[in-house]
Amino acid sequence: MTSAPTQSAPVEPDPTPAGDPPLQRILIATGRVARHAGLPVVIALLVGAVVLLATGNDPIAVYGRLATEAFGTPSRINATLAATTPILFTAIAAAFAYRAGVFTVGVEGSFVLGGLTAAVIGANMGGFPPVVAVILPLLGATLAGGLVAAVPAVLRAVWSVDEVVTTLMFNFIVAGLAGWAVQSFFQERGQANSATAYVAENAELPALAPPGQTSWALIIGLLLLIGYAVWMRRSTLGFEFRAVGSAPRFSTAQGLRVRTVLLTALLGAGLIGGLGGGSHALGIVHRYSEGFSASFGFTGIAIALLARFNPIGILVGAILFGALNAAGATVQLFINLPVQLIDILEGTVMIFAVAVFAFPRLSKRWAARSERRRP
Repeated sequence: MTSAPTQSAPVEPDPTPAGDPPLQRILIATGRVARHAGLPVVIALLVGAVVLLATGNDPIAVYGRLATEAFGTPSRINATLAATTPILFTAIAAAFAYRAGVFTVGVEGSFVLGGLTAAVIGANMGGFPPVVAVILPLLGATLAGGLVAAVPAVLRAVWSVDEVVTTLMFNFIVAGLAGWAVQSFFQERGQANSATAYVAENAELPALAPPGQTSWALIIGLLLLIGYAVWMRRSTLGFEFRAVGSAPRFSTAQGLRVRTVLLTALLGAGLIGGLGGGSHALGIVHRYSEGFSASFGFTGIAIALLARFNPIGILVGAILFGALNAAGATVQLFINLPVQLIDILEGTVMIFAVAVFAFPRLSKRWAARSERRRP
């Protein structure tokens, strides 16, 4: 029997010793995340400071205001957690696939189709028991997200078609199909923009601290994060994920289920992305409209890479980006801030979150060249 061709893992995760006590493992993992994520964040802050100085702003004052607007009061913390929720889902989805060495960029499409599916089903849940009215839309959203990933998963596992290309193209296909479907079939009457009807009240995920937007979607995301951590470390397939992601050729030679891992990685990322979109629709926006996803799928990629797939790092990274999004939306009420600053900060973190993984390889090459040049 032939195995699916493999490629080198896009990123090598940091191992955490399994024999250490749980608290010690958490501390070790937290230290690694801080070490690896610190450089991209510091560089992003420096780049942002240059932009602020060039526009006549005081970087310290602006960053202080951003921190206040993100965490200064209970209502601002609520807003930050609400902004954290969707990117927590997409970060978990990206990490799930990348852990197996599969570099998908299709979580965005799964998130969008999952959100549309949940909104359409949720709008027709009036009269159903609340539990059923919530579960059915979330189940439909999860399946829709998996459907988006199904074709790229088969192409990657069976014919070794590059998943970066196929998942990226599917994002555009899904965006077009979602817009067409809303305008043709699901648009609410009287709406000027492309938007569905609001979900039924009994289909909404309840708010954790009304009137804030943070809802039970955050709890679902946290439970999913715990499940991801346990599954990756305790299950047989989770071990195979780590093995294939770290040493794909060796895993093939050892007879591991490489094809199953590839399929599961892409389908699982799609399912998680779809669930995230459904939770966002039911818990925060309560419908689907144009611009439903503010590039949450791509932000999740940056967080997964920044965290090196570590669950603690994923949570911290999601809160960091959620704080930037929440604070950036209100800080301009107090400071004449360039509207693009938040995008600059997030983009710089994304760039160096990826670039930081090249540093060890480059240092090894430079060391090898130095050795060869020695007499």
